[in-house]
Amino acid sequence: MGKRDELIAKYAQDIETKLGQTPDMDLLRKVTIGCGPSIYSADSETIAGSDKSEVARVRDSYLKKKLGLSDGDQLDSAIDTVMEQYGSSNRSKYRAVVYYMLCRHFGKEAVYA
Repeated sequence: MGKRDELIAKYAQDIETKLGQTPDMDLLRKVTIGCGPSIYSADSETIAGSDKSEVARVRDSYLKKKLGLSDGDQLDSAIDTVMEQYGSSNRSKYRAVVYYMLCRHFGKEAVYA
């Protein structure tokens, strides 16, 4: 099993244990691949939900550019919802898991089809 497959398995476990959901493995794989090399760096692999610049990066680079959503309060609200679901006490919020949850929140799975 390669490094990416190990990370996808780790992300799937997070979705199951911390979010209480059964992951769509095909979508999770595609979202993880879409994250590119950021998943291999300890710093960029995770998202700090309390860091305003990090949240802005998720909103602008992922929600608006990748998913094609228009700007508005619903974007920040969705990020807040996902961060809350992931757990405020959980410091390691994996980028791929957050992106996966946001993709499902907005029903944008077709972006990865």
